[in-house]
Amino acid sequence: MKNLIVANWKLNPTTQKEAKSLFEKIKKGVSRIKNAEVIICPPFVYLPLFKGLTLGAQNCFFGEKGAFTGEISASILKDLKIEYVIIGHSERREYFGETDEVVNKKIKKVLQTGLKVIFCIGETAEERDAGKKTEVLERQLREGLKGITKEEIKKIVVAYEPVWAIGTGNNCSVDETMSSVLFIRKVISTIYNRGIADNTRILYGGSVKSDNSGSYIKNAGANGLLVGGASLNAEEFNKIVKSAE
Repeated sequence: MKNLIVANWKLNPTTQKEAKSLFEKIKKGVSRIKNAEVIICPPFVYLPLFKGLTLGAQNCFFGEKGAFTGEISASILKDLKIEYVIIGHSERREYFGETDEVVNKKIKKVLQTGLKVIFCIGETAEERDAGKKTEVLERQLREGLKGITKEEIKKIVVAYEPVWAIGTGNNCSVDETMSSVLFIRKVISTIYNRGIADNTRILYGGSVKSDNSGSYIKNAGANGLLVGGASLNAEEFNKIVKSAE
């Protein structure tokens, strides 16, 4: 199983020229990396510009088509040869009011369309301080995976992103991440079975940098990383990818 390194560019960069330059620098830098799978998730409008690396989308709608101004369907993404879709990112939950129910509907639609899911879960600082971390993670997992079959779960990657660590520079410790990864596998095993839990790829995300990235894979048991801000610097991101070999 190759480690999975996902670049989530979020709402960046602001021009096609910058986007193309960043993509080409990353593509060149990771061209000789054999033991890691790299996925680039740029804003929707840049997706048709890129060739040569696996592409993912940052979100999609649960509807197929119709009067849904501003939305993008999984079918449109499939037609663009997109392979992965990020679903349930904390910024979607916080700023756009996405509930566990909405996340579940989106996951189902992405899977029905034949694409793969990067399913994000994670607790806020308030939930962590209140001792509700495992309660939150279990709820997000059970609600997000409701109605997902044993065959379908094979096309889902779980990304553990503690909300309090995203973009703050305050990354989660290796020990705490390891504990969270083990807990996530435990919950998945109770929903499905131990074999499925062991074979589900679990990523870590939250203030990932090249000086800490390798530890999450080597010591915390993560199967890869979901990288935000650091993925906008080609040199830094390429170092992160190399650390995952």
